[in-house]
Amino acid sequence: MTRRRWIVLGAAALAAVVLLGGGALAVGYALRDRYEVPTADLFGTPTPPPASPSATPSPTPPPGADITGPLNLLIVGVDTREDDPTWEPHADAVTILHVPRGLKTGYLFSLPRDLVVDIPRFPRSGYGGGRTKLTHAMSEGARRGDGKPDVAQGFQLLAQTVSRYTGIKRFDAGAVLTFTGFRELVDALGGVDIYVDQRTPSQHLRPDGSGRSAGNGPAGYGGPQMVYEVGMRHLVGWQALDYSRQRYLPGGDYTRQRHHQQLIRAVMAKALSLDVARDPLEFDRVLRALGQTLTFDGRGRPALDYGYALSGLRPETLTLVTLPGAGVGRGAGYRGEQLTAEGREFISELLAGRADAYLRAHPALVVR
Repeated sequence: MTRRRWIVLGAAALAAVVLLGGGALAVGYALRDRYEVPTADLFGTPTPPPASPSATPSPTPPPGADITGPLNLLIVGVDTREDDPTWEPHADAVTILHVPRGLKTGYLFSLPRDLVVDIPRFPRSGYGGGRTKLTHAMSEGARRGDGKPDVAQGFQLLAQTVSRYTGIKRFDAGAVLTFTGFRELVDALGGVDIYVDQRTPSQHLRPDGSGRSAGNGPAGYGGPQMVYEVGMRHLVGWQALDYSRQRYLPGGDYTRQRHHQQLIRAVMAKALSLDVARDPLEFDRVLRALGQTLTFDGRGRPALDYGYALSGLRPETLTLVTLPGAGVGRGAGYRGEQLTAEGREFISELLAGRADAYLRAHPALVVR
């Protein structure tokens, strides 16, 4: 059997809590030999050599037992055209998972793809730096001389940009998931259940899941369209992906961020309800469905370690946070988005360990 990279975390904030939480140890040992530990290519740092064995026999500690937090994970959904190797990837969803010390609770928030930020110079791709939309950090960093963009290289520049903007000095792990990977993950789980909180017409797909034709709609499409009506809905892979992509709605990209976060929580809940983490066969089936659409980097630590460490995190202990923002410029002069002072202050308070108090004072930031 061809050996694969040990790929568990995903840009849909699957974080090891989804596939490894609450039983990671048993499943990890059952499947460890079937997957390789990923190389640390997302952050561009070399994987440390394995520790020398101890001369004195001692009980083997569980994986990740020394990870106590706090942890910061950068999880990115990438817009790629997988049939075109020259297509430059864009960061379509940029999500941060912060887990305080103790690893029992977590905070999930997103940055707008059109957030106006200072992107540092990046000699590896020849980018000289500039002030532009966050989504471009991935594409600017991914460029290579052979004309075939490198997503892992683009992630490095994106991570540097996000670090500078948020003040998060170091991300402990990162993951990139393509659109195909997200769709296949949801299908591998048998679909997800989610409460659709506002009527959401699809700009991209028809009711049968096929693509819409060109037209004069907001996104350049026309003809019959899939519509997600308010209420509790069961979504299969293509529907979940389509629903999470819609931004031509009241609230624009901020609404899309909210829906994306709600889907993350729904994926976590479904994986836990199936007990994926405790069933080696189920776990293996989900990993196979993801294939090569998912890349994980734990800075030399395998995903198994993070999964075991985060096994106490549950959907109900994960707080979804929306960061309010507003447009920079209008009409032809529109340049992108900026967070309000309230949104920027949340990040500062989060890093200072005062997130709960801040959210009690600003309850509108909590996504229900």
